[in-house]
Amino acid sequence: MSSANPQSRPHRADNTKVRLDKWLWAARWYKTRALASAAIKGGKIHVNQRAAKPAYPVAIGDQITVTQGPYRRIIDVLQLCERRGPAAEAARLYAETGASVDHNAQVRLTLKAQRDIAYQGSGRPTKRDRRAIIRFTDQRN
Repeated sequence: MSSANPQSRPHRADNTKVRLDKWLWAARWYKTRALASAAIKGGKIHVNQRAAKPAYPVAIGDQITVTQGPYRRIIDVLQLCERRGPAAEAARLYAETGASVDHNAQVRLTLKAQRDIAYQGSGRPTKRDRRAIIRFTDQRN
């Protein structure tokens, strides 16, 4: 029998594969595993361009596509981890591809430009406009 403290055990003996939902949670893409599982089931996550399930085994070198709103991030798995740690540690688990960064920058600029094209109408008619509308509709009847 081992005398090692259970708290000091390594989190994974073989470190070759980790559940997709656990990895997304540990890499801080989602705040809870339940949210990560819901995103996976909702088709927002793909591994190596294929749809996956929450228990899909992720390995180093896999490419994960995460869709969040209008943004589609393509990340490469650099390390595996089953436990959630500090943000600095989570950032070392993955690297976003250059094409993904460029594409999302373009999407960001497009969305920023669309805010300026928003509806520029006058809104609710003034009292004067309302009286003109009433006069116009009464003449037509």
